[in-house]
Amino acid sequence: MLRALASEVRPREVWAWSMYDFANSGYTTVVITAVFGAYFVSVVTDNQPWATFAWTAALSVSYALILVTGPLVGAWADTHAAKKRLLLVSTIGCVLFTALLWFAGPGEAALALALVALSNYFFGVGENLIAAFLPELADSRAMGRVSGWGWSFGYLGGLAALGICLAYITASGLPAAHTVPVTMLITAAFFAIAATPTFMFLRERALPQPRIEDPWQRVKSTLRHSRTFVDLRRFLLCIVFYQAGISAVVALAAIYAEQAMKFTMRETITLILVVNVTAALGAFGFGYLQDAIGHVRSIALTLAGWIAMVLIAFFSEDRASFWVAANLAGLCMGSSQAAGRALVGYLAPASRLAEFFGLWGLAVKAASIFGPLTYGAVTWIFAGNHRLGILATGLYFVLGLVTLSGLDVERGRRAALSA
Repeated sequence: MLRALASEVRPREVWAWSMYDFANSGYTTVVITAVFGAYFVSVVTDNQPWATFAWTAALSVSYALILVTGPLVGAWADTHAAKKRLLLVSTIGCVLFTALLWFAGPGEAALALALVALSNYFFGVGENLIAAFLPELADSRAMGRVSGWGWSFGYLGGLAALGICLAYITASGLPAAHTVPVTMLITAAFFAIAATPTFMFLRERALPQPRIEDPWQRVKSTLRHSRTFVDLRRFLLCIVFYQAGISAVVALAAIYAEQAMKFTMRETITLILVVNVTAALGAFGFGYLQDAIGHVRSIALTLAGWIAMVLIAFFSEDRASFWVAANLAGLCMGSSQAAGRALVGYLAPASRLAEFFGLWGLAVKAASIFGPLTYGAVTWIFAGNHRLGILATGLYFVLGLVTLSGLDVERGRRAALSA
């Protein structure tokens, strides 16, 4: 393990870094994927035809805000060596607005959408910042491995948070209108407690940089000189495409299971619990595979898996085949996200890590705007046809696979080192 880490980095610090993935995955798993999205459609809005589109629109607003502010936050963090301080602020914001979802009961659609947008905004800012620590912790030859450790540990966090919520829902025996608000409090507390080791043990190694230019000018300079990093730029475009499909699956998995496959909430939560185990295995295993066979081949393999998943889900008529599709999605989700983060770290200049991970966040959040919106718009236009929604989002994985071809990783690495 030590050989995978940068010099002077102790295993405890990598564990503390991974604990943030463990903590924030509870938010995405419970609030975005498994519980609150389906609850919003079926209970808060009482299955109104616009509900799925409204849910995706609220998420898209939050992603648009992250898209605009993410690179600026990263540039400011680099200038002031303040990644950890800003991470604390984003964590507090996400925990607070998640807890306030307790008030979003039946008929409170506007309140629910506002709180989801705010909590998801702070989650996204924190996701960018914690990712920027990766190149400081890992040896450049082991980015995939260390990223995979964090991401797989993160899925275990989602599994733990969702398991606690399922245990509460099962033990209470109460309807969703009573139990789901309490799960929001559970999720907020889980995030706060699990993230504590990150702030105790993770070091800020960056040094303040000369304040020659303000954050706006830094970002403009990065974009203006992006031609120097042609392979990083191409991969960011690839991320935009395939992450659009992933974000749609994450935001709408529970809604698809309940609306298209007629799962109950308990069955949906059980499914996603199992999928989190599969995702953790995918993130962990593919991290080693990525270091062994190369970044491009491993990411291409996961995108092919995503395309197969979409086709299986589209044609699924029974629950057994949908379970196959869902677990294939979990395997590909863990591997593709961990692999993408590692490759950005490999291609980014060492002196501007937070800023370039801000651009990574920009690509991810741009995808997260139109990916779920595509699904939501299709279901609204075609009278709630969720099968067409999932098929439409599958096109993004095809575009990602096409864009990935021609990427020269070692040329991109040389450009990063020369910068």
